[in-house]
Amino acid sequence: MEKINKLKIFSDPIYGFITLPNTLIYDIVQHPEFQRLRRISQMGMAYMVFPGAHHTRFHHALGCLHLMQQAVNTLRIKGVRISDDEENGLYLAILLHDIGHGPFSHALEHSIIEEVSHEDISLAFMEKFNIIFPGKLDLAIEIFKASYPRKFMIQLVSSQLDMDRMDYLKRDSFFTGVAEGNISSQRMIQMMNVKDDVLVIEEKGIYSVENFLTARRLMYWQVYLHKTSLVTELILIKVMKRARELIQNKIEVNCSAPLSFFLNHNVSKEELCGDALDTFALLDDYDIISAVKQWLTHDDFILRKLSNMIINRELPKIILSNDKFSSEETQKLVDRFLETNKLTATEAKYFIFKGKIKNQAYNKCLEPIRILKKDGSVEDVIDASDQLNLRALSKPVTKYYICFPKVLVEK
Repeated sequence: MEKINKLKIFSDPIYGFITLPNTLIYDIVQHPEFQRLRRISQMGMAYMVFPGAHHTRFHHALGCLHLMQQAVNTLRIKGVRISDDEENGLYLAILLHDIGHGPFSHALEHSIIEEVSHEDISLAFMEKFNIIFPGKLDLAIEIFKASYPRKFMIQLVSSQLDMDRMDYLKRDSFFTGVAEGNISSQRMIQMMNVKDDVLVIEEKGIYSVENFLTARRLMYWQVYLHKTSLVTELILIKVMKRARELIQNKIEVNCSAPLSFFLNHNVSKEELCGDALDTFALLDDYDIISAVKQWLTHDDFILRKLSNMIINRELPKIILSNDKFSSEETQKLVDRFLETNKLTATEAKYFIFKGKIKNQAYNKCLEPIRILKKDGSVEDVIDASDQLNLRALSKPVTKYYICFPKVLVEK
């Protein structure tokens, strides 16, 4: 029988070579439900603005695994005790932390399964893998659920300075070409340590943390909350909403079997197991794009027009403001739109709508990023830094938007 080499090496444009550390990791990466991440966009519809942003959740998961390997090695060198089981638990937890993302990642987070977050779905997949590989994910699940007693391990997987954020900022910066997000993840990992079982950054690494927080703020405004990317994802959400509404009204809407299942059923968190989870595992970006292409010729005016906006990039106008848009402004646009379209005022809201977005690079209400000073004391990075702008980064900034068909601008 031919022996299979399970210690695979991936060539990554960000870090060079990424090595899978053991055969269990290899078997999970090879599993069809993990391979599905190759068909899930990391940045939703951002490629409508940044043509290079076609990287996937598969890329991101492997990148996070690589950073976690570096973090474990660094902490061990500094005398932090991490057992082989804990090491493997960290690798599995970070590798699978985003496996629950659905098509286009955050863009359709609550459009496919309305009441369930991707973290809940990730946990369901991890529990399923724990049956396939009996008990091998027990510790990883504890870390993921934040119930493991060693706090720094939980912070490595989920915190304001975790492997997830370090990878996606650097990776998204690379694929979008937005240089402001290019952080020094290696420097921050080298400066990591543990004090009183809590993750800290040694004082000489504070400038790298300052750069990380600044980069995060800039990436949100320039990339993640870019107005064109935002309006594209809002329209995609409305496409799914209209398709679901038509199905509820017994109007035929053709799409793949997995997508049809979720458009026809409101799956709860408790129901997300067995057949429902298996069906979700068959769903990816291709189901959505294929369906939206079919809907270009649908009899329903709303579904047809919204689908055309996505496929042919004929997007509505979006205006951002520091001030709220009044109901009167929205109503005027609705009235003008209804003059030339035979729709109800409720239906017009598919084309004219408003909302808000928020950006907060650092949240003081969450677990802080701690700086280990030379005298052994520990301080919140905001207090330890001599950069006044870090305090500004901890304040949430809210902007308001309004969207409407471009034809109304001419009137």
